Amino acid sequence: MRAALFCVKHLLSVKHAAPAVGKGTQMQLLVNLLSRRDEEGQGLAEYALILALIAIVAIVALIFLGGQVSSILSNVGNSV
Repeated sequence: MRAALFCVKHLLSVKHAAPAVGKGTQMQLLVNLLSRRDEEGQGLAEYALILALIAIVAIVALIFLGGQVSSILSNVGNSV
């Protein structure tokens, strides 16, 4: 709700964003602003899904390869 109010306040305060054609101009600018936010949110959601997938793959790899990596690091640490 706060974000929507901020967008409306910002929209009304920005006078150079669209030419003053008529009363419908502010409404059209608001529609454009909100539709643009949806696309940004979609991109953010896609990045979040990719990050979650990478985290799952890393956790699964550590579960299956954790013992081998631990022994290799122990051997390296003991040889120094």
